[in-house]
Amino acid sequence: MQKILFYIILFSIHVSYSQTVTDLKIQGNKKLKSSFIKKVAKAKAGTILDSTRLEEDIKLLKRLPSVSHASYQVFSSNDGNYNVFYNIEENFTIIPSVNVYTSNNDEFAYRLGLYEFNLLGQNMIFGGFYQKDIYSSYGINFRAPFLFSREFGLALNHQDLQTLEPVFFNNTTSDYQYRNKSFEILGLYQPNFNNRFEAGINYFLEEYQYVAGATSVNIPQELSVKKLLYKGIYQYNNLDYNYQYISGFKSTLTLQYVTSTSDDLPEFLIGWNDFNFYKRIGQKGNWASRLRLGLASNDETPFAPFSVDNNVNIRGVGNTIDRGTGAIVLNTEYRHTLYEKNWFVLQGNAFIDAGSWRNPGGDFGDFGDADNLRVFPGLGLRFIHKSIFNAIFRIDYGIGISEKDGQGLVFGIGQYF
Repeated sequence: MQKILFYIILFSIHVSYSQTVTDLKIQGNKKLKSSFIKKVAKAKAGTILDSTRLEEDIKLLKRLPSVSHASYQVFSSNDGNYNVFYNIEENFTIIPSVNVYTSNNDEFAYRLGLYEFNLLGQNMIFGGFYQKDIYSSYGINFRAPFLFSREFGLALNHQDLQTLEPVFFNNTTSDYQYRNKSFEILGLYQPNFNNRFEAGINYFLEEYQYVAGATSVNIPQELSVKKLLYKGIYQYNNLDYNYQYISGFKSTLTLQYVTSTSDDLPEFLIGWNDFNFYKRIGQKGNWASRLRLGLASNDETPFAPFSVDNNVNIRGVGNTIDRGTGAIVLNTEYRHTLYEKNWFVLQGNAFIDAGSWRNPGGDFGDFGDADNLRVFPGLGLRFIHKSIFNAIFRIDYGIGISEKDGQGLVFGIGQYF
């Protein structure tokens, strides 16, 4: 009984001395709505003042595309409690996107897009792109992670992609015109600051049309298959942003099950996990690494899902030079701020991209096969605008270390990873 009374007294003292938030005030924002910030913030009027909660809110705000930097201040109010101010530095959020990539085979492709990352001041993303990679393609995307509440959102995507894809079989290569026309809907759920889930369905038409190269009676020259893709994504994110610098860890697991109406393009399972690690080095340095581990159903098919590609995983390697049913890829680079003045940053980087793939129908020993291994070191530059979201124009030049490998430039918007 005495212990119970003791704990009641302690609780009463804690309650009596706890300070509460009289009001949460937002300042510095122009386009981003204050009502949206208050919706996603954990600190609210009437709640107990908690520095841990304030720090979490600031980290969340700095992750938003519409915010370049955020901080908080706490002031005493007339009633003995506290007013909390969230100070917002906004990004310009109507952003063009440009990706250009070449290789030593004189291949050239580009993607141009325009996206609004703060639609209606609610941190919704809407936009689209046009791609020219021999054939024309387009895509339209809408993403509203906080559409319904701090936890629940929605994403809608449509794209019609057409490219010239190499198909590998019997130590020969053919070129096919590839088309993927899809419609996708995803539900978004973020139960807390570090964890995020996505789940949804994608209906798509996949087509292959023979163009040139080797042929085989066992490899169809024309395919048109309707498919359903069931997708699930789990992400753990503990990254902290300070303008161009990033620190922390992020892990993203993607699982997909694809049905099919043709034995030539059979149903399959595929999954991969991206592990991202960032560390500040001194005042101007940033070490960044990404490790991707992926496996798919090991069908012996020339249309394997994992590709070796310039603009996706190995800078300088070329545009889709190989395919596999498994992938291990490591990208690591050191980024260093060479010059910084007001809004502008010039950043240099030295990188190593390395990866290996499992051959369709092969075994795990394929990962150690020298013919499947690609290692491309290189150098790059980043031209960064600190007040425009993702306004990072990058140029990278990668060189393969083996005789069979080439070299090439990769241009794009945003960090490579």
